[in-house]
Amino acid sequence: MARASFRTFAKNLDVTDLRWMPDEGFSLGRLRIELLSGLTVALALVPEAVAFAFVAGVHPLVGLYAAFIVGLITALIGGRPGMISGATGALAVVMVALVAEHGVEYLFATVVLMGFLQVFAGVMQWGKFIRLVPHPVMLGFVNGLAIVIFLAQLSQFKVPGTLENTGHGMGGGEWLSGQPLALMLLLVAATMAIIWVMPRITRAIPAPLAGIGVVAAVVIFFGLDVPRVGDLASIQGGFPSFHIPMVPLNLETLEIILPYAIILAAIGLIESLLTLNLVGDMTGKRGGASQECIAQGLANTVTGFFGGMGGCAMIGQSMINVKSGGRTRVAGIAAAVFLLLFILVGSSIIELIPLAALVGVMFMVVIGTFAWNSLTILRKVPLTDAFVILLVTVVTVMEDLAVAVVVGVIVSALAYAWNNARRIHAKVYSTPEGARVYQVQGPLFFGSSDGFTELFDVEGDPSEVIVDFADSRVVDQSALQAIEAIAGKYEAQGKRIQLRHLSHDCHKLLNKAGHLMVDSDDDPDYALAVNYSVRTGVLGGH
Repeated sequence: MARASFRTFAKNLDVTDLRWMPDEGFSLGRLRIELLSGLTVALALVPEAVAFAFVAGVHPLVGLYAAFIVGLITALIGGRPGMISGATGALAVVMVALVAEHGVEYLFATVVLMGFLQVFAGVMQWGKFIRLVPHPVMLGFVNGLAIVIFLAQLSQFKVPGTLENTGHGMGGGEWLSGQPLALMLLLVAATMAIIWVMPRITRAIPAPLAGIGVVAAVVIFFGLDVPRVGDLASIQGGFPSFHIPMVPLNLETLEIILPYAIILAAIGLIESLLTLNLVGDMTGKRGGASQECIAQGLANTVTGFFGGMGGCAMIGQSMINVKSGGRTRVAGIAAAVFLLLFILVGSSIIELIPLAALVGVMFMVVIGTFAWNSLTILRKVPLTDAFVILLVTVVTVMEDLAVAVVVGVIVSALAYAWNNARRIHAKVYSTPEGARVYQVQGPLFFGSSDGFTELFDVEGDPSEVIVDFADSRVVDQSALQAIEAIAGKYEAQGKRIQLRHLSHDCHKLLNKAGHLMVDSDDDPDYALAVNYSVRTGVLGGH
């Protein structure tokens, strides 16, 4: 099965998305835009990677190495050019318990196993199930993410050194006040103003990069005393080296890391595939879900062997890249390479950049990411959809993105099932021969099976009853059980029942106890939505 799925994946691989040139062709101008966009993303990645490393309870370089390796590999072979991947908070909050109890080596082993699971998901084509996420869930996801990005930046308004001392991004230290706070807010506002004005002046330089550059130059030139990247931690380091996780290779280790690996793989894929859809909407591209799963898996497998904490797609950085003009794989590769150069040779310069400039960039990302139109459509869409949007937004902020999406999909599915369950009804009339006809309308499935049973007056009906399914659709086993149950009730009363316009699958499954099936030329050929092993004369226990 896995071999067949891999052949299917290889056959459907979108090689056009592996190209290096955009639709309009590559030029020096395009190359400049891609490189500058990558530089902007790399600058924004530094404090994020450091902060998420602290969240996970590991050294900052563990987060930076993950951002470099995951970002590079997914940029090379990912499902969507323009996406940026790296160490993320959604994964870090899961990792912290593992690191605290078992140590960082178990984290590396978990990341390797997480990568294997993601590759398997890609080969099995499971990425396509992201299409089951309805639009209200996407709106709630985007809004919740914007709020999460905003809240994550608030940690930068604390006294320098607080972030590292507390071990996580949002807690424990004293907030800036007085003149330091006023200066920080002024620089954040200046960065945002530059980003807003810059596209109206020139697009030669990405607006976020211009904002970072101008504010950094002012701070360095005037020697302003404001928090800087170097206040978080030193980012200086060497090239990541190959490292086999130092854990016992036994069943006990597997029992420890497997639950974490499954959770991390699921969270990483959900966040990555939703980012894939979001970037696809902005760039007009589609597809690549399974390709992205494999890319994420390979990236995390390699990262685990090179001392990284693993990662997934980053919507904030992806938005920075797309809005800065990045449209090809060059921008993502450039971001990863620039990040590595920062670690190897440029740490002393990068550590001088004021955090206010990077916070200003992320605040503009928040403004651009939040679906402001959702505030107006809440009054126009069905109440269930409005509830799902708000629910997913709140759960995203309170828990994490993956839990929010799963909750949103479940609620949407239940709401859909309930609405369809209420649609089951029947037109009842009598034939000239005296038979009672029930013309069933609406889908028959687990949610509507009870309502289907209530449609019939078994005791009051004549000796001949016809149930016509021409306007219905039999969906699952519960529907078949309901049909068999009502037929059994009529037979117990000594009455003859005919079932018309059922698919041939239903014919075989209901060929039991002499139930009369009336075949006609217009019997439907659809298959059941469930994959049953059809055996004549068996229903319910098949």
